[in-house]
Amino acid sequence: MIKVNGLKSCDTCKKALKWLEVEGLEHAFRDVRADVVTLSEVKRWGTAVGWDRLVNKASTTWRGLSDAEKEAATGSGAAQLLVDNPTLIKRPVFEMGDAVIVGFKADQQAALKAG
Repeated sequence: MIKVNGLKSCDTCKKALKWLEVEGLEHAFRDVRADVVTLSEVKRWGTAVGWDRLVNKASTTWRGLSDAEKEAATGSGAAQLLVDNPTLIKRPVFEMGDAVIVGFKADQQAALKAG
């Protein structure tokens, strides 16, 4: 089963969920704002895909951070920032066993199909 972590209001997450349905891929959705992510989860994701990939620097939340907060958003400092501000997590975050996939473009779709 594919675990999908995102925001229920996120258009990309909505597209991903619809695509998973059409493809017949078993999945479960988790809204990271309502069901808060843990520090260990975020650290695992960041280690798997890299912090630059996981932190959504295009978000409104990112633009509202101080320069000091932005500078701290690397390595383990990024993990706590993402737990405190889940809208900074690039979406969606897919989990398949130990594999972590972030985003929903052609490459990510191919990886999801491949399992």
